Amino acid sequence: MKKTLLQHIFGIPTDSTPAGEKEKTVTFAEYLQALKYLPQFIAMVWQTQPIKLASSFLLRLLTALLTPAKLYVAKLIIDEVLLIVNTKTISYQPDYEQLWYYVGLELVLVLVGEVLLRYINLLESLLGDLLANESSVLLMRHASLLDLQQFEDANFYDKLDRARKTTIGRTFLFVSLFAQFQDIISVVVLAGALVVFNPYLLLVLVLSVIPAFISETYFNRKDYSLARSWTPERRELDYLRLVGASDETAKEVKIFALSDFLIDRFIKLSYKYYELNKILSIKRAFWGTLLIILGNICYYLAFILIIFQALQGKISIGDLTFLSASFARLQSNLQGILSRFSQIAQNSLYLRDLFEFLEIEPQITSPTNPTKIPQQIMQGFSFENVGFKYPNSETWAVRNLSFTLKAGEKLALVGENGAGKTTVVKLLARLYDCSEGRILLDGIDIKNYDLQELRQLVGVIFQDFVRFQLNISDNIAVGKITERINAPKIANAARLSLADSVVAKFPQGYEQLLGKRFSQKGVELSGGEWQKVALARAYMREAQLLILDEPTAALDARAEFEVFQRFAELTAGKTAVLISHRFSTVRMADRIMVLQKGQPVELGSHEELLAKNGIYAELFRLQAQGYQ
Repeated sequence: MKKTLLQHIFGIPTDSTPAGEKEKTVTFAEYLQALKYLPQFIAMVWQTQPIKLASSFLLRLLTALLTPAKLYVAKLIIDEVLLIVNTKTISYQPDYEQLWYYVGLELVLVLVGEVLLRYINLLESLLGDLLANESSVLLMRHASLLDLQQFEDANFYDKLDRARKTTIGRTFLFVSLFAQFQDIISVVVLAGALVVFNPYLLLVLVLSVIPAFISETYFNRKDYSLARSWTPERRELDYLRLVGASDETAKEVKIFALSDFLIDRFIKLSYKYYELNKILSIKRAFWGTLLIILGNICYYLAFILIIFQALQGKISIGDLTFLSASFARLQSNLQGILSRFSQIAQNSLYLRDLFEFLEIEPQITSPTNPTKIPQQIMQGFSFENVGFKYPNSETWAVRNLSFTLKAGEKLALVGENGAGKTTVVKLLARLYDCSEGRILLDGIDIKNYDLQELRQLVGVIFQDFVRFQLNISDNIAVGKITERINAPKIANAARLSLADSVVAKFPQGYEQLLGKRFSQKGVELSGGEWQKVALARAYMREAQLLILDEPTAALDARAEFEVFQRFAELTAGKTAVLISHRFSTVRMADRIMVLQKGQPVELGSHEELLAKNGIYAELFRLQAQGYQ
């Protein structure tokens, strides 16, 4: 049994849903529930620019009242013309003053309407731009508060992607709301006029627009359901576009001849979506055409009824013109109201995506009454039986970690890829919270400190540091962005990290743009040059705890030697954690911890671990053989 249109509208289930159907149609009840987000949306618009919003509202109200006024003045003009024609004789010349008064009045109403329309469009266009900007800022600000762990979840990314798309094009929603208000005012006034002349016209009017409303509601819900169910695939399409045409991937795409593979994958996925959308569009066009024809038939039935009244002398020719024009305008406005209601509800579903994302709460937060962060670390950090595993994972990333990182101590983490080294430093910086156990700073659980103050205490340079498409100065100032206008400090950080040798290559110096995404004047740096810039961020930070994740991985031997000549200066008087596969780097640490499958297996100085002749000694000798 096939599902009827009404069954789709009201969510009545059938047994005919295809097995494995990806798309789940939003029910009519969900459609209506989404409208609860409109007050929040209006409040957001009001906060963006209250004067523009209020002005647009008032102008829409005036425009709504102008519509029936112009129709009625047109009726008066026609009746006056007929009166003049019928009474004009050789002996009697009628007074044209009243006629020209009506004509002048209609001209004024038309001109006022045109001026109001232009101002409405201007105000709402400007308000729309401001709203798009403000909602994007709101989204970015909220995203910055969420946990790193949440960004590593695919479902979270689907919500984020839908929320991002919601910030684009929501201008249409508040314009629709105001247009709805305007049309409702016009409909109320015009409907009052119809009731006075013939109340049955309203019944015909309602019958003419209800089918189209049902159709629009159904297909708008189907559109949203299709778009929502395909969120992961649309993200993949965006990714394929980026990978297939990006300076960051161009080398691999060319060397490995990936272009055909990427294009073929894009074509298959995009055309699969196209076919689903095409089927929906064809159905929408068919039903829309059929119901528009039905609506026009109803209009002409009403028009015939009005003509009969005029022929019987019950109404004047002016009344005939007014009623037929009013009915046509009413039908158009009512169709617009019902159709727009469907569109508003559909947009409210997208709005729901935005507000649901904004309702996501970070799990890692500051306590209500935080402990004051120490101005100087006295004891250090203590791990007490710390364990952590990622969401939806049964495997522990690290477990049974118990050690103390003393104040002023330099600790190196060693282990194979996936041993948990980076997880440890993310726990230290409280980018993650322990799944079990706890981490203490000077004897106090780090959860008791203010989150931002704790992170200000820590400076981290990850191996996969971000290569910002900014100038060199800003790329270095990222280490402490509040000092971005402190040129001497930036220059000193560049000198200490050897990034000043990179700066010297360019005539624009620290103003040189890095990356060519936004300008042909941008330049690309080598991996080693980028790493020097990233290291300069550590010097900018001036943190008490410094974490360096593979700080010299992309440097040549000479540059690495020069960097480590300055390493003692960088970490003097500071607590430091160093992750490196190079034992020439590791041996500079006071102590070394070897991790294996997320658990500590050895801890001691370089000499102590060599004397143990364990895993560290084995790895050290293996690497040493490579240099012989």
